[in-house]
Amino acid sequence: MRSVVDACADCDVCRFLMDESCLFFPELYRLYDQEKDTGVPIGENALSRLSDMCTLCGLCPCPDIRMKVIQAKTERARARGMPLSIKLLADVQRFGQIGARAPKMLKSALSSPPLCGMAGKAAGVHPERSLPRLPDESFFAWARRRGLDRPPDRTPRVAYFAGCTAGYLFPEVARAAVAVLERNGVSVFVPPQQCCGMPTLLEGDDQTTLQRAETNLNTLLAAAREGFDIVCSCPTCGFLMTSLLRERAVYSAACQRLLGAGADEIKVPEAERGGKGAACLKKSMYENILKDDGYFSSFDPLQRIALSETMLDMGAYLDGLRQDGALNAGPGELSGRVAYYAPCHQREQGIGAPYLELLSRIPGLTVEPVGGAMDCCGMGGSLGFKKDFHDASVRLAKPLVRKIQAVAPDAVVTDCLSCRLQFQHLLPYPVRHPLEILARAYRAGDPEI
Repeated sequence: MRSVVDACADCDVCRFLMDESCLFFPELYRLYDQEKDTGVPIGENALSRLSDMCTLCGLCPCPDIRMKVIQAKTERARARGMPLSIKLLADVQRFGQIGARAPKMLKSALSSPPLCGMAGKAAGVHPERSLPRLPDESFFAWARRRGLDRPPDRTPRVAYFAGCTAGYLFPEVARAAVAVLERNGVSVFVPPQQCCGMPTLLEGDDQTTLQRAETNLNTLLAAAREGFDIVCSCPTCGFLMTSLLRERAVYSAACQRLLGAGADEIKVPEAERGGKGAACLKKSMYENILKDDGYFSSFDPLQRIALSETMLDMGAYLDGLRQDGALNAGPGELSGRVAYYAPCHQREQGIGAPYLELLSRIPGLTVEPVGGAMDCCGMGGSLGFKKDFHDASVRLAKPLVRKIQAVAPDAVVTDCLSCRLQFQHLLPYPVRHPLEILARAYRAGDPEI
């Protein structure tokens, strides 16, 4: 964390770039300025608290900086252990699996305000937050009941990565994904899957994160080799698998050989910056800087890149069908006005806003895009539930919340379920995933949003 402070203070770009869209950088510069004014070095506890302010939204320009923050959290977790309350909040998969096995009576009891409040207190949840209500049936149980856990023979076909939030907390979103795909003639396979790893990565639990990410890497690449398109409906899962997983993999020896780098060369593909070709640098000058030493460097670099190039966001996949003339052109009419917010992790994948095009095809529906390139809901997954993080999370969300209120929509639409939790907490409007809207439009005679 000390190296992060020094590097960012020396650069100073994010002092102004991230002053309203981030909790981390304003605090970093406040601590640095205070240190300069007083001559008293920033203490270990202050640096630890600073690391907790990073939500890994991806909006800052330097991947190395945010991954150093995660490294700091990881080292702290190894040295001090992880409090039980953090484990309970961070492990969405385990929470969902326990809930999926719980009797219906217990789920109902835990949904009552007194018991929910007691459970939240034990998990370190802010008293103004409510834990998500556990559904009667998880998406994965529903998928098994439908036979979607068996690979279909008919093409086109996809292997669907639902993610743990849609899988266990909001199964209606994952069911809507299946409905939209099947309505467009696409066969769906739900392979065995673990949490993508983002919630535990954010808290520094590298052992759990790496185990789950490696399982998903092997499973999804195996499906791709069998001819499945790989899709996911969660932008955070997509961000981890298409962006974080491949970071620095290009500097591995295996990738450099494929790029044809000479003995004293490091080749940097321009595609890493959106261009073509490759820049050639002197290895003797850069070999200690440009190397595959990131969070996921223990995995095969070629496999990491393969999955990142194979995984498709569901909106991008459906928009690809539209561009190929293969998208079902018969959505029914919906009356209403919705505000659509493209979340941070979707924007950071560089895929545009495909759901805007898809939703605009629905007759009678008015879609108002809200939020700019630096807007963030501030939730940070489970971080927004924490007692010590809640108020800052709400403060960070206020500019975006005001923009949504100015639209005064009938509903808010976003593909991020963390944003959904935040909007449900701060706004009076119903919140939907774009796939839920598309599924409703495909159902004849259902004009409700």
